[in-house]
Amino acid sequence: MTPLSLLPAEHPPYRVVELADVSDKTIEEALNRESGDGFRLESIHFVTQQGSRRPSMAFLFFTREGPPGGA
Repeated sequence: MTPLSLLPAEHPPYRVVELADVSDKTIEEALNRESGDGFRLESIHFVTQQGSRRPSMAFLFFTREGPPGGA
């Protein structure tokens, strides 16, 4: 495992994805895209409007231990 401070700047260890259209399809697409780039899901945070249980936005937080391909 490479310490995060030693990773080159072109391979950031964190990524945040904002979804304005919150559906199973958009979440699945984001998860597949980011995991393909070597990121691992850490958490999902949903934003709701007062009086509604349906999320209006979602933030997906990803991390990775090293550059893509393990180089």
